[in-house]
Amino acid sequence: MLNPVAVNLAYLFGYLREVCTFDFMELSNFSSLAGAAKKSNKELVKRLKKMKSGTVDQLFQQAHAEVFECTDCLKCANCCTTTGPLWTNKDIERIAKHLKMKPGAFIEAYLRIDEEDDYVLQNVPCHFLGADNYCGIYEVRPKACREYPHTDRANQKQILNLAVRNTSVCPAVFEIFEKLKAQLT
Repeated sequence: MLNPVAVNLAYLFGYLREVCTFDFMELSNFSSLAGAAKKSNKELVKRLKKMKSGTVDQLFQQAHAEVFECTDCLKCANCCTTTGPLWTNKDIERIAKHLKMKPGAFIEAYLRIDEEDDYVLQNVPCHFLGADNYCGIYEVRPKACREYPHTDRANQKQILNLAVRNTSVCPAVFEIFEKLKAQLT
């Protein structure tokens, strides 16, 4: 008779091997793959917009869980090197306090106001990103960084345009879209 625990472990390891069949590519390759997938990603978004919100959320959350079982963001950090988050007043106050700075001095040192009147980084890569891809303010990082890449949250239909843009920044989001395309064909 088979041991149920052994069967469950074998299933789990088989599942993870199946889930983790992708290996994140070099960022130079990622850029060309993301560019080549732009049209099919936009077609997927059109298809998802026609589906029920709950179904879209479920599809994203499942793909997100599978992809992030195999994802080590520290090997990439493309989000931190190529884009920057929006900074809320709460973020600014919390991080300035952490750095023992006044909020005004923090803004002057690191942020600027963009064309939509949002606080954004003066420059990318992010000043707080270390050479080892660790965040120097990880414990107090901005809300947008904590929630990135936003593929596990509710109401995905509301942010599909953001998600499709993130396919060219985040290899994990790219892989989530690839999983969704494969599942819906």
